[in-house]
Amino acid sequence: MSDYGMLDKEEIYSKVLRAGRRTYFFDVRATKAGDYYLTITESKKFTNDDGSYHYKKHKIYLYKEDFTEFREILGEMTNYIIDEKGEEVISERHQKDFKREDEFVTHEAKTLEDTSTESFTDISFDDI
Repeated sequence: MSDYGMLDKEEIYSKVLRAGRRTYFFDVRATKAGDYYLTITESKKFTNDDGSYHYKKHKIYLYKEDFTEFREILGEMTNYIIDEKGEEVISERHQKDFKREDEFVTHEAKTLEDTSTESFTDISFDDI
């Protein structure tokens, strides 16, 4: 690829925000004309049943002509959320007694194994 084509993909300035399973990448890049724009990429890690993992990525391209309105709306929305719900995270995942679904299923299966068969009524198929 020529240097001209690489200019579009070149990262000028980057920052990373790690947030649990999500990672946000903020990258300043250059257009072919030499102007700058911002890409914001969300990368989220997913684990497969076999233990392997993969990432899903979503990307936003933000150009200078949209900065002012984007900043205003982002500020308005984040302020609204903080004003309405405060800064504390409200999520069952963040509760002290939160159990992941797979832990819950394992617990329920164990509970069923521990249940005595004496509490069940014998049913004859002739009665049906």
